[in-house]
Amino acid sequence: MARKALILVEGHRGNGPLYIQAAQRLGLHPITLSSDPAQYDYIAAKGIEAIRVDTDNLDALILECSRIRTTYDIAGVTGFAVNNEPLSATVGKLCLYFDLPGPNSASIERCCDKFVQRQILAKAGVPMPLYRVAANATEVEGSAAEIGLPVVLKPVMGSGSRGVRLCRDADELTEHSSFLLGGRYLWRCPPRVLVEQFAEGPHYVAEIMEGEVIGITAGYFGPLPHFAFRGMTFPAPLADDEYRRIADVSRSCLRALGLGWGPTCIEFRWTKRGPVVIEVNPRLAGAPDPQLIQLACGVDLITEHIKLVTGKKCDLRRRHSHTAAARFLRPDRDGILEWIDTSRAAAVSGVNEIRLYVRPTTPLTSKGEDSDCIGRVIAASPNLAQTEAILQRAVDLVDWCIKPIPTGGKERSAPLHPHQSRGRVRSDLRKH
Repeated sequence: MARKALILVEGHRGNGPLYIQAAQRLGLHPITLSSDPAQYDYIAAKGIEAIRVDTDNLDALILECSRIRTTYDIAGVTGFAVNNEPLSATVGKLCLYFDLPGPNSASIERCCDKFVQRQILAKAGVPMPLYRVAANATEVEGSAAEIGLPVVLKPVMGSGSRGVRLCRDADELTEHSSFLLGGRYLWRCPPRVLVEQFAEGPHYVAEIMEGEVIGITAGYFGPLPHFAFRGMTFPAPLADDEYRRIADVSRSCLRALGLGWGPTCIEFRWTKRGPVVIEVNPRLAGAPDPQLIQLACGVDLITEHIKLVTGKKCDLRRRHSHTAAARFLRPDRDGILEWIDTSRAAAVSGVNEIRLYVRPTTPLTSKGEDSDCIGRVIAASPNLAQTEAILQRAVDLVDWCIKPIPTGGKERSAPLHPHQSRGRVRSDLRKH
């Protein structure tokens, strides 16, 4: 009898290793298909089978999966849309071709284009910020004038806060539209920019599986004008009515976009008029959301997702009620990471995980994106106050040293004492 394989299209530095581990626990052999398997360090570190293939090419993926089927029984196919949201639609088409459970590719494609998504949600009466789409700097300027500053500029396709920025005045608008449309931003589609009204207020994410709202995560951003996460907490500290309103709007989004199979995460801002939708993502939220949910209520969304893609029923029953939270370690300046010490933080009782994304000697350059962070700390306890106290203590005990980057024999800035370049996580994480 052929061994059962789980095909993973591309990888993910956060969720990727978790899918590998969950697949192996379920008795499946994970195989990663990637245009560049070497970009995912966990694949080589764990000795995971990986095959180089053009993942933008559906025919190439079909051919490779057909070859794999001569050795393995393909139990399911799923993937990761990192820097490439349309990849989720490709996975849906691949599942359909091989008659395997998977998402509706047409619904996925409607979500991947943020402008099309907005149009569909607007017709359904879903509360959203005002928006326009622009293909050049003149259209950006005109759209911003119609909406009124400040506005948020973002590519119509993409993830991880790449290319997303708040523009508070005309100079910032000109600067960022030039960055996006002037040849410096790497587009995977014809350049188009979504111009959005700035929805000011706390940020929340509805975590959904099979149309059921598992819970809501609170997210906390770093300094504007960027939208890079500093931390997140699950469950969010919401009143019952606030939770219900977010859940109700979430279900409206699913109906309008034709979603419901598998995972979805919907981002909100709580404004003066209540919850408004920022974005519907037809996929599981990236790490650490799945870990926080499992720590807080005992639901392992990654394992349950794999069950779905392999034709089994998922189990979404809560097993306990705790509060879990994460804080991201972000450098306070550009430079070269000389060393980082997490040993004292790891010894703090209640810390569940400390994970580093970069190694010493790594150059650090801030882009205002989620990819800027150098690691994360996760903790859980029976209540919010205790969890936040654990996290703050742990983060305060993380030390690192960032050296200035030499430029032609000179350094960009004066040498720093190690503790002068220590990271700090904001502690003003208050409920709205």
